[in-house]
Amino acid sequence: MKCPYCAYPESKVVDSRPADEGASIRRRRECLACHKRFTTYETMESLPLMVVKKDGSRQSFDRNKVLGGLIRACEKRPVPYHALEELVGEIEQVLQNQMEREVPSAQIGELVMERLKKLDEVAYVRFASVYRQFKDINTFMHELNKLLEDK
Repeated sequence: MKCPYCAYPESKVVDSRPADEGASIRRRRECLACHKRFTTYETMESLPLMVVKKDGSRQSFDRNKVLGGLIRACEKRPVPYHALEELVGEIEQVLQNQMEREVPSAQIGELVMERLKKLDEVAYVRFASVYRQFKDINTFMHELNKLLEDK
């Protein structure tokens, strides 16, 4: 690590400790030339995820979009906000672990529905009605019947 004071290329680590709830490591370093101390943060590099939409367009994965859809589906439901944040975190982790840099939006939707079904069935049906674009009452009833069969 290059010293910010004298630009000497070598330093020694004096202290290391977790930061940002374990998401990064804070290191106190001392320059081997001028002996001044400075702090660095080490974080894991994450490669950007690209979402391939139905029309073939691509955009970067935005966890806030997923969270927004969940919030709308869970409106006036007894689902705590932290549970929705955890759900989005799980989905993002699954996608990162796949090591695929391009993910179809349909796959994200299925991951959301799979987890939302366990969290709140009414919110699941709400999300599914928008995601699957229910055209009439029959498709809606079909989804409700599947939900009842799973119980």
